[in-house]
Amino acid sequence: MICKLTPNAPRLILFAGHAGTGKSTLAKKALPLIIEKTGEDFFFLDKDTVYGAYSAHVMQLTTQNPNDRDSPYYLENLRDWEYQGLLDIARENLLLGVNVILVGPFSKEIHSGRMLDPEALGIPLQTSISIAWIDLDENEAKVRMQKRGDARDEWKLAHWDQYAQRRIDPPQHPSITRFDNLHFDEANFEKLIGKLIKQ
Repeated sequence: MICKLTPNAPRLILFAGHAGTGKSTLAKKALPLIIEKTGEDFFFLDKDTVYGAYSAHVMQLTTQNPNDRDSPYYLENLRDWEYQGLLDIARENLLLGVNVILVGPFSKEIHSGRMLDPEALGIPLQTSISIAWIDLDENEAKVRMQKRGDARDEWKLAHWDQYAQRRIDPPQHPSITRFDNLHFDEANFEKLIGKLIKQ
């Protein structure tokens, strides 16, 4: 599929938040609405799709646990390189004038301010950056992770107190819109879409 290049400044829209909050589900639900409202095409980039099989293979080779995405070993040796790869793919598209919807936790990058700075990301300075931070109560997130039965959640669930310490809130910033996904509300979701495309 060949994307139409946007005639305006490229858009980077990020669906971020901690595990189990529903980032991917909401991003996929938002995509057709965003295309409809903007009349523009978007490149959809989800961390789990891009690096799921690769990271499983690396972790199997190194720790014999293909589902580990949270241990100190993973965080020290693989995590940042995954995220840099995602940003490199997003950058390449944005430099070509292609809008990007990016899905992943990105808590570290958002908290540091890097995700809010086009220059730090190496993307066109006129890029419009909008971040949907998907909120979910910690206990509810844990319940949903238990219900979905994803093997990649096993380390988090087995070391919940340690993992929960990394569930930090994003900074306050005009480009960040927080969305509580405890009880999905269509009207609030429409408002979120409007803010992401700055309508």
